[in-house]
Amino acid sequence: MITIGTIHTPYKTKDDCPIQPAFASQEPSRAEVFPEFSAGLKDVETFSHIYLLYQFDRAGEIQFVRPTFLDDTPRGIYASRHPSRPNSIGLSIVRLLRREENVLIVVGADMLDQTPLLDIKPYLPQYDAIPNASAGWTAQLQWRGKPRGRE
Repeated sequence: MITIGTIHTPYKTKDDCPIQPAFASQEPSRAEVFPEFSAGLKDVETFSHIYLLYQFDRAGEIQFVRPTFLDDTPRGIYASRHPSRPNSIGLSIVRLLRREENVLIVVGADMLDQTPLLDIKPYLPQYDAIPNASAGWTAQLQWRGKPRGRE
């Protein structure tokens, strides 16, 4: 796997970083695509939202069962969005404000500054939105506020 760019955000530490795009700052972030990959950005600015796939390069020790950021009950890593994963791949949907040559200006980034960018895909509401999807174990949570801080 290769890195196609770098994501620049206001989050310098894990404690500063939100756990999901819904909790991210409205401050714009930048997804910089390296020049040798920038031809692939053609027409990306026609989309309002994009997926950023990135590497959790500072995630920490992998534990297959652990408490999540939403509650203290240990959950399987594949039933959570915890960043400490075997392949360390993150996925976030962000709002694309504009393209400035090889840089995408986005809102909703929930990753650390200088995160390696692996791929970009357009969000397509006619294919990606699933109205009756199950929320799994998270649907049972009584607590609905901001998630507790990162570990």
